[in-house]
Amino acid sequence: MKNLVRLDLGDGAQIFFEAGDITEQATDAIVNAANSTLMGGGGVDGAIHRAGGSAILEECRKIVVRDGHLPPGEAVQTTGGNLRAAFVIHTVGPVWRDGMQGESGILANAYRNSMRLADRLSLHSVAFPAISTGVYGYPAEAAAAVAVCTVVDELSHARSVHQVRFVLYSPDMLSVFIQAAKDEQRRRNATGWSFVTMPLQGITPSTNEEL
Repeated sequence: MKNLVRLDLGDGAQIFFEAGDITEQATDAIVNAANSTLMGGGGVDGAIHRAGGSAILEECRKIVVRDGHLPPGEAVQTTGGNLRAAFVIHTVGPVWRDGMQGESGILANAYRNSMRLADRLSLHSVAFPAISTGVYGYPAEAAAAVAVCTVVDELSHARSVHQVRFVLYSPDMLSVFIQAAKDEQRRRNATGWSFVTMPLQGITPSTNEEL
């Protein structure tokens, strides 16, 4: 049996952490760690396109024709196609170089702009992968710290989104994100936050890595 960890932030805002397959999520939207071409690729990007079907790629093509390639840190939405989620929010994370090329700001923007887009769409729940921690090479601990901090900030003033799920590709990455959340709680002295571990049945950790 797998475990799901829920973080209650107060005022109805919640973050869930689990190891599993993001394409199986029933949130209003799932976030795709895409590349700038929006034409699909490996890892979670390819998995989302395969599971969602051709409608996602068709809408991606229209976006690229209209607006060009998606810059790192920006976000756009398409249909969820055959996915349980109604929308896919595509965002481009940074390629890790040495940490001195603005990577953290770009990664924060990827989460921030995805959250704000979900809020503009009046969605209530959104699932994220660990953006940039696959072939883009962002160190897991640093990426998790940026992800958790940014999502907590965005939940604090979102009008519609009140639930975020981090769906990680391995138990090790899950542990990294949970630790990042605990570190963030200490950093903010957020004594009102509470962590709850819950059983999660029927979900197997995915081998898909994020870009």
